[in-house]
Amino acid sequence: MFRGKNYKESAKLFDKQTPYAPQEAFDIVCKASKAKFDETVELHVRLGVDGRHADQQVRGAIVLPHGTGKTNRVLVFCKEDRVQEALDAGADYAGGMDLVEKIQKENWFEFDVVIASPDMMGTVGRLGKVLGPKGLMPSPKAGTVTPNIAQAVKESKAGKIEYRLDKTNIIHCPIGKVSFGAEKLYENYDALITAIIKAKPAAAKGTYIRSCVTASTMGPGVKVLAKQTVNG
Repeated sequence: MFRGKNYKESAKLFDKQTPYAPQEAFDIVCKASKAKFDETVELHVRLGVDGRHADQQVRGAIVLPHGTGKTNRVLVFCKEDRVQEALDAGADYAGGMDLVEKIQKENWFEFDVVIASPDMMGTVGRLGKVLGPKGLMPSPKAGTVTPNIAQAVKESKAGKIEYRLDKTNIIHCPIGKVSFGAEKLYENYDALITAIIKAKPAAAKGTYIRSCVTASTMGPGVKVLAKQTVNG
């Protein structure tokens, strides 16, 4: 794989095989950032579960203490009498069948988060095949199917993120921007890793957090010595 000059220079700052204490890892990520834009910092956590089994699924949502550095564009599916409530709370778009048809006919995806009131799920269900693969399908577990749409919108705008296993049992999440600095990135990381630990399925056996890596958009991955329990 071709690696640019900046990537190679950044990779010299640390040992790729050594797991670092979280604060040190984020310090390395910030120092290794060479891009001309404010890179997103992501966390990749491999778990000792088998997500193919329903009793080993790990999924949830959390509002990060310092947000993600990105303002989500929020779409709300609700009945007509609640459209104004959703917009007043900060939603970028709110509606019902009109938005469903716009997505179906125009392949329109100018949004990052979808929230739905429970009475709209029959309608939203028609979009399962297009929203599902993009990770945009609302779900009660993530708090995006809720009667309290105003609160859900505000939390999403405040930096709420959803974490879920991919097909290889890894969770990928943004935890901020390089400009946050190591301390704020650590506090966001700690909130997320604590939530993942609390979400450990009873059926999980052996080591739960197998590995943890952090990286900026254009930077190399740094191994993180992640805690295995809530208290470390």
